[in-house]
Amino acid sequence: MNTRLSRAQPYTLSLFRIVIGLLFTCHGVASLFGLLGGHSIPAGTWPGWYAAVIQLAAGGLVLLGLGTRTAALLGSGSMAFAYFDIHQHRGLLPIENGGEAAVFFCWALLLIAVSGPGALAVDRLITAHRTARAGERAGSDQQTHMAVPV
Repeated sequence: MNTRLSRAQPYTLSLFRIVIGLLFTCHGVASLFGLLGGHSIPAGTWPGWYAAVIQLAAGGLVLLGLGTRTAALLGSGSMAFAYFDIHQHRGLLPIENGGEAAVFFCWALLLIAVSGPGALAVDRLITAHRTARAGERAGSDQQTHMAVPV
């Protein structure tokens, strides 16, 4: 049973990353474009518009698993800032100050930044492709060296 769980972990992490990335992206889309039931924030408004840009960009990257650790860390930091700058002065606890979403996103994105993208990520495809190409080049170099008479 333990080996089944350990084999499923990278895929579960990927699913978690995809869901969090999608939700974070949706927040950015709602705030920037007024879609998905949101209200658009005027361009350049501090800090809301900039937070929405980070949500859209970082959320999309996390969703795809591209530059995952960096994007997740940026998103986590932006949510920590949002919590302490926007919500904290309204009350001590997130339930009092309306900061639950900021706290959840902050910690979920930090977990992704630390744990990595999981098995299903564009980063992994790029790495696998580069490794395969490097292996092909190394193989052709060895064949070339072997064919040269000494």
